[in-house]
Amino acid sequence: MAKIKVTKVKSAINRTKRQKLTLEALGLNKIGQTKEHEATSSILGMVRKVEHLVSVEEA
Repeated sequence: MAKIKVTKVKSAINRTKRQKLTLEALGLNKIGQTKEHEATSSILGMVRKVEHLVSVEEA
């Protein structure tokens, strides 16, 4: 399965609770933090919900 790198690039201040919890579930707490995940449908769905706050690249 492919891997993706997800990096938080914007703050979660003034965002909905759902978006904040999604970032937390992805393991992203601080701006600039990067996590590597398998490109499963559930992870891609979470990334799509917060795509305006993160950047994604293939690893």
